[in-house]
Amino acid sequence: MEYFWPLAMCAALLVGIFFGYPVAFVLAGIGVLTAFAAGVPLIFLSTGVSRVFSGILANWLLIAVPLFVFMGLMLEKSGIAQRLLRSLAGIMGTLPGGYAFAVAVIGIVMAASTGIIGASVVLMGVLALPAMLQNRYDPKLATGIIAATGTLGILIPPSIMLVVLGDTMRISVGDLFAGAMVPGLMLGGLYIVYLVFLAVFRPHTMPPLAARERIPLGPALWRLARDLLAPLLLILTVLGSIIAGIATPTEAAALGAAGAFLLALLSRQLRWADFTATLQETVKTTAMIMFVMVGATVFSVIFRKLGGDGMIADALGVSDGQADAYQVLAVVMLFIFVLGMFLDWVEITFIVIPIVAPIIASLDFGLPPEQVMLWFAILFAVNLQTSFLTPPFGYALFYIRGVAPPEVSTRTIYLGIVPFVLIQLLGLVLTIAFPQLVLWLPAVLLGS
Repeated sequence: MEYFWPLAMCAALLVGIFFGYPVAFVLAGIGVLTAFAAGVPLIFLSTGVSRVFSGILANWLLIAVPLFVFMGLMLEKSGIAQRLLRSLAGIMGTLPGGYAFAVAVIGIVMAASTGIIGASVVLMGVLALPAMLQNRYDPKLATGIIAATGTLGILIPPSIMLVVLGDTMRISVGDLFAGAMVPGLMLGGLYIVYLVFLAVFRPHTMPPLAARERIPLGPALWRLARDLLAPLLLILTVLGSIIAGIATPTEAAALGAAGAFLLALLSRQLRWADFTATLQETVKTTAMIMFVMVGATVFSVIFRKLGGDGMIADALGVSDGQADAYQVLAVVMLFIFVLGMFLDWVEITFIVIPIVAPIIASLDFGLPPEQVMLWFAILFAVNLQTSFLTPPFGYALFYIRGVAPPEVSTRTIYLGIVPFVLIQLLGLVLTIAFPQLVLWLPAVLLGS
């Protein structure tokens, strides 16, 4: 069989993952063992080693990863989300869904400030979920909006995933940040439109605040302006310096980390135990990402050496050059969506991108090649955002389950997320149908 070894590698990967072994060990182990079994010359394995050192360990761009992780975790300690929730809920107190709209807006602000999915979902789950349930919100809506808006941090820049994608696909991180802005805000806007629909046609699912919890409009607006100022300045500092070309992504990440640390100090809520816990979590998250990168590099080098890229091209029907570009894109997007039900974005990125990106680049979408790759990278990111919400292994669902009271069942959480997964798929379809949603802002700001 022509593709016996690539198929065997895919099968072994699935078995290893479903048996619960660490993905990094599975990827590297399968690559090395298959190389020996298939008779790959030992000297060829040095190719993987050189790629690990030159592409990962010596890559200055990847220093931005721990800095952005630290920035997000520090902002969690600053109390910004707590203050914003009180201000926004007070302003919208007379309307159905005041807390829901507040959670959606804060989700967008925190996404552009932190980019840490676990921190955002857990923080809003602890702050907003008890108040929403106490105010007689439908538990499905309450858990769904918290989980969905919490995942926006993986898409709206500054995003760790976009930094990793930029390195993997050799695309400017500034272009990726600019390209992701409109689709990310569009998804947040679609969530708000859905909440407006519920407020009009199903107001019983999200009642107005009790009169005792409402804040007079004047003081509430003043508090909102005050609480929004710090995160907006931080966002503009980080994103503006990258997009304007003033700072590299690594330098901007350092500015963001320092700014978030300063905000946490000024809030007077930062304790020494919080600081050390933040450093430990930053190291753990960074090590996990880097370890998976090493394993995926070894796996992909052997997989492509044994003809795996040719197998994927044949399976997608692009070997003869006659395949319809959008049909191939649809199959790839469906494949990524299904993988997202079982794997984390880190594993999907390092396994799939090296294989499918060259195939997508070879297709004719009526766009210049560099724009095709930027567009595909953002489609990939939008698609991967759904991986945090889709059962059985959606991480946002586990986070919300961990902070939800016992009376909110796992079934309730799964049902509550369905409308928001459909909204995300609608956002993905719109981004495919209208590439300028991705390409317009980079062209305006960067001339890309």
